[in-house]
Amino acid sequence: MEESYKKLVDSKSKSLLKKHLTKKIFDKLKTKTTPTFNSTLMHCISSGLCNHDSGVGLYAPDAEAYKVFADLFDPVIEEYHKGFKKTDKQPKPCFGQGKDFENLDPDGNFIVSTRVRCGRAVKGFPFNPCLRERDYLELESKLCKALMTLTCEHKGIYMPLTGMDEAVQKQLIDDHFLFKQGDRFLAAAGASRFWPTGRGIFLNEPKDFMVWCNEEDHIRIIAMEKGGDLGRVYNRMVAGVEALGKEIEFSRDERLGYLTFCPTNLGTSIRASVHIKLPNLMDQPEELQKLAKEYRLQIRGTSGEHSEAEDGVHDISNQRRIGLTEYEIIKEMHDGIKGLIEAECKAKAA
Repeated sequence: MEESYKKLVDSKSKSLLKKHLTKKIFDKLKTKTTPTFNSTLMHCISSGLCNHDSGVGLYAPDAEAYKVFADLFDPVIEEYHKGFKKTDKQPKPCFGQGKDFENLDPDGNFIVSTRVRCGRAVKGFPFNPCLRERDYLELESKLCKALMTLTCEHKGIYMPLTGMDEAVQKQLIDDHFLFKQGDRFLAAAGASRFWPTGRGIFLNEPKDFMVWCNEEDHIRIIAMEKGGDLGRVYNRMVAGVEALGKEIEFSRDERLGYLTFCPTNLGTSIRASVHIKLPNLMDQPEELQKLAKEYRLQIRGTSGEHSEAEDGVHDISNQRRIGLTEYEIIKEMHDGIKGLIEAECKAKAA
């Protein structure tokens, strides 16, 4: 670990890990372990040490890591989430109503699709680096049992990755429903161990609601559909979260909110995104980035983080997950996308 740390220090990495893991902090934390699962600093920083091009480079191996290694996590959280200080506290959950958010693109000129997701950890289990093979299977069993209670529009089937037909798996990936192995950032963080054991996807009959099992977090709950009706998609996700929450106890911290493997998803863990075409703004990348910063939005490639834009389609989402209620985060994203569309129309008219 000492040698890898030195290589990071000597590198040109712009990661938050390099910025905040000073020698003083490194020496203070390098021998510490979490009380329940004996997680170490190496568990937290392995991805960032292996991938100097990481944006963050830091993951939590278990819920206790956020406190044991707080000297590193807190400043990273504060910078990434734009000022959520160690004295701040995540508000209590407040989902509000999706009807408050009008369709962002009723004529279908810009938005290809809309997606809202959140991550959840099951209380009492560590995160990927400390999960044993039997833990993955137990988590899958617990989630499957809960998923079978879903009714009406959420009713569907669970498909485990183990034994899945290759053609079915490829089609699910091509349709942007299923996650896939191979992300080097997650792999270096220990998220691909025992693959594909305990992994799978639940998909409802209309294919507009799904749940991922043991991809990055224990549970990823996702609602989506074509077009720009954010309110309707949000309501569908919220109903699914609340239904599963009656069957499974989620891991939540009084200060940090819902706990997740990656500190970028703490708080509400909500990420609302649109696949959107903004051809005139895309020709002005500096202006687009300026607007994204103003509206607190994050721009990614078509398939999400570390991917390229395909056919001019970008994935644009809220950047903040913590320090606001669920409702406030959706409103911030909604207002930001609305602002981008207005700017696109002005750019086209100019």
